[in-house]
This record gives sequence, C-alpha cells and structure tokens, in this order.
Amino acid sequence: MGPGPGPGWLAAGLLVNLAASICIVFLNKWLYVRLGFPNLSLTLVHFAATWLGLALCQALRVFAPKSLRPRQLLPLALSFCGFVVFTNLSLQSNTIGTYQLAKAMTTPAIVAIQSLFYGKSFPLRIKLTLIPITVGVFLNSYYDVKFNFLGMVFATFGVLVTSLYQVWVGAKQHELQVNSMQLLYYQAPMSSAMLLCIVPFFEPVFGEGGIFGPWTPSAVLMVLLSGIIAFMVNLSIYWIIGNTSPVTYPFYYWPLPLFSDEWQYSVKYISQ
Repeated sequence: MGPGPGPGWLAAGLLVNLAASICIVFLNKWLYVRLGFPNLSLTLVHFAATWLGLALCQALRVFAPKSLRPRQLLPLALSFCGFVVFTNLSLQSNTIGTYQLAKAMTTPAIVAIQSLFYGKSFPLRIKLTLIPITVGVFLNSYYDVKFNFLGMVFATFGVLVTSLYQVWVGAKQHELQVNSMQLLYYQAPMSSAMLLCIVPFFEPVFGEGGIFGPWTPSAVLMVLLSGIIAFMVNLSIYWIIGNTSPVTYPFYYWPLPLFSDEWQYSVKYISQ
C-alpha cells in the first residue's frame, strides 16, 4: 500500500471528515424533519452515490481498481447493513442523548475485539481513558428518565456490529493490500444491493413517503446533495482507518455526543 501520509495530510483528512460529518447530520435531520424522507432509503441513496462517485473517480483515473472476490468483502458488506439497521432502530427507540452516548462505547468495543481476536495490545494510558467513557455511558443509561430496555438492546447490537465493521475496514485494507478507494469501490455496490433488499421490510418504496414517491425537485436536490456529502464522509472514514487504526476514528469523535442537545435544539429550530 506504500508509505503512509504525513501528519499534515492526516490532519487535513480528519478535518474534512469532521466538516462533512457535521454537514450531513444537519442536512439529514432536515430531510427527516421537514420532508419526512425515510431513513434507510436515504442511507441507500448515500451508498449508491458513493459507488457512482468512485466510478467517476475511476473513470478519471484517480485510482485503479484491484480485482477482488466478492466473498472476500461479504462480511464487510453484511456488517455495514447490520450497523445501519441497528443504529437506526436505536435512534428510533432511545432519546437522542442516549443514542449519541451509546455510540461512544464503540471505542471500548473495538479495543476489546482487537485484543481478544487480533492479539493486539494497547498502552495503559489508552485503556485508562476507556474507564470514564464506559462509566459515563452506564450512568446516563441508568438514570435516563426515558429508559427503554428494547432500545438499549438495539444500541448494544449497534455498538457491537459497528465496532466489527470499523475493525474489518482497517483489516481488509491491509489484508487485501488495497487503499480506501479500491476497497469502497467494491463494498459500496454490495452494501447497496443488500440494503435494497432490506428497505421494503422497514419503509415504503412507492407512493407517499417512499423513496420513489412524489418528491418535489427541491427535495430531490437536497437528497442528491446529501449523497455527495455522504461520499466524502464514507471515503474519508475508510482513508482515516486505513492510514491510522480503527481506534483512532471513534477516539477522534467521542466528544461529539456532548453536543447532542445542541443538535436536538437545531433540529427543532429548522423544523419551525
């Protein structure tokens, strides 16, 4: 895969991902609140847009595809679909604060998975930082006035599957000797096909509120813009994990749940 990028490029990649992630949170919430666009269907649009974006990059010779067997990427594609389904069920069943804080448990889960199944060791200072994260999530869940047992089950499965997904993103890049674009080029269409099979069981497809429903041109434009930003988010996630480690990405983002109240306020504001 060649030498890794310098600190400047890593910082730029993290900032691009952060900016794109914040933009897509507000844009997606606007689509959910103002337009009622279905959640899983929007995710399907995101991965289809990612696939088309990578196809355009390949046509422009930004990268050269590498021949990969579908079975090599099947666990990665399945784990993506699983984490999307469970995180959306968690968001539906829990308060926004609990949903965001539960995602912070991804970091301890990744450390546990890599330690138990990949034989990787972590410095003591990293392990110590996991204690306040774990205690904070437990206290929030215990004292949540809207505690939902089923919601916590969904959140737990969401954390486990998301952690596996992020570990496999890094492992597959090194195992198959591919970069982020080459891996996502094959995984995006596989995940899109799987989500296409899942969507009809959870959301309408045609008619009012369906992905192929009677949306206005402005709504279609906003959905397409969301897809473009999702392409930037997905590609930068793969790039960050491939050039650092699966632990770096969730550690970089664990303070974001602190802003869940501000996000909720912003959503209420734009819905008025």
